[in-house]
Amino acid sequence: MTESPPAVELTGITKRFPGVVANSDVHLNVRAGEVHAVCGENGAGKSTLMKILYGMQQPDEGTISIDGETVRLRNPQDAIGAGIGMVHQHFMLADNLTVRENVLLGAEARHGLGRAARARMAELAESTGPRANLDTLVEALGVADRQRVEIVKVLYRGARIVILDEPTAVLVPQEVEALFDTVRGMTARGYTFLFISHKLDEVRRIADRATVIRRGTTVGTVDPGTVSSRELAEMMVGSALPSPETEESTVTDRPVLRVTGLGLTADDSDRAVLDDVSFTVRSGEVLGIAGVEGNGQTELVETIMGMRAAASGTVELVGADGDVRDLTRLGTLARREAGIGYIAEDRTRHGLLRNRSLWVNRILGHQTRRPVSNGRVLDPAAARADTRRIVAEYDVRTPGVEVAAGALSGGNQQKLVVGRELSGDPALLVAAHPTRGVDVGAQALIWDRIRAARRAGLAVLLVSADLDELIGLSDTIRVMLRGRLVGEADPATVTPTELGSAMTGAGDDTAGTHTGGGDPGAVRDGRGSGPADGGSGVHA
Repeated sequence: MTESPPAVELTGITKRFPGVVANSDVHLNVRAGEVHAVCGENGAGKSTLMKILYGMQQPDEGTISIDGETVRLRNPQDAIGAGIGMVHQHFMLADNLTVRENVLLGAEARHGLGRAARARMAELAESTGPRANLDTLVEALGVADRQRVEIVKVLYRGARIVILDEPTAVLVPQEVEALFDTVRGMTARGYTFLFISHKLDEVRRIADRATVIRRGTTVGTVDPGTVSSRELAEMMVGSALPSPETEESTVTDRPVLRVTGLGLTADDSDRAVLDDVSFTVRSGEVLGIAGVEGNGQTELVETIMGMRAAASGTVELVGADGDVRDLTRLGTLARREAGIGYIAEDRTRHGLLRNRSLWVNRILGHQTRRPVSNGRVLDPAAARADTRRIVAEYDVRTPGVEVAAGALSGGNQQKLVVGRELSGDPALLVAAHPTRGVDVGAQALIWDRIRAARRAGLAVLLVSADLDELIGLSDTIRVMLRGRLVGEADPATVTPTELGSAMTGAGDDTAGTHTGGGDPGAVRDGRGSGPADGGSGVHA
């Protein structure tokens, strides 16, 4: 019996950019009907390789074969014509259009506009698509349903080979399971998936095989069922990872950040985005905020940082001597000068100037503080020298500090931001999704630096969609739902599934009530509980 040709075969793919070889002699063989993971650090060449496969970039050398036939993919239209679809990490949907209109947009010629189009769309939506009605506006959908719309879009265009780029980055555990069920059902019907992810436990659960790319070239292809996540990570970084250490609590009784009765209304209505939010973060403590995106976490961070004006409540920073400074009416720079480090949720919008050098980016938010300034005049030489220190200490991979920030991979950009924000001994670090989209090596380094700063007395407010990150770094976790803090969890005992249930309000219309009987690992109702000052109820 003749063996079927691979669904996708990349042979000797090489791609050069000025001064950089992104891919060097990469080989990838994907069987029809399998889930094939592509793993590697940020900057390893995964994104470039997927862009080549989707026709967004052209290889300098090498060949692409689909179902045994060599093809030239000059643009995404060629890729779509060859049966390849791509679901990007950042969804490409029009919020003001319905599900049906988003799926149809740009594909009118394929099934027409009439009965055949409606029937095909309904068929795909029934088997793999959103649970919402096809006439629902996309703006009314949650993250998981938006992702399903993207999957329906590529299938509607005839894709049999689907690239999923970091598909679980913003999903809670229950949504991840639903996505995996969809993928398994589709592979059973003959679809093929390329699964790009930094979450190696998920790779091992969903992938039939995994190809590891390191520094632009193929390291090898393995069966994820026969290797551990640690072994897979070590293939990615090319060296042994340090063994995790169990740490004793460093939480003290000294408050650093005190938020009381914080309220915020939407810009276009009187709807409450934040509703009576109160908590305290103490010296040596990481307080984690868990929640499905869109429930007020972004607005909470931006209000604490002075980027939004609170409708009610106070934000106070407490000094080591007990002096209380009311920050509620101060601007962002004044709050940073008071001793707050800030890792922004979107580094490209609020954390970096992509077209400026690394040393200029080192100055951002620190322009009145040493060593980059004497308070009145900037010192470019000192800024360059301190940037070189950050590059060395945080393993920022760059030819030099004059390089534009946009030339670095996402992980290296994030390491620069973290290094900058932990410079100058801040009293408080507000960290929003500090390792989103970074590889396992960068993640380990960032976690290590945050833990070290915490041991030295730093107070950390951590907002993250990564439940493993929240559980691994936090001393206490508070759950946010519809703009309120509704539950509290002990990271030592709570499971991701319990935390995910509380985040979605499962089993309780008002959210987060006791979800586990007498189980100490369950999330406790946080309404009206905890210290009188609205603190985090740390069990240190």
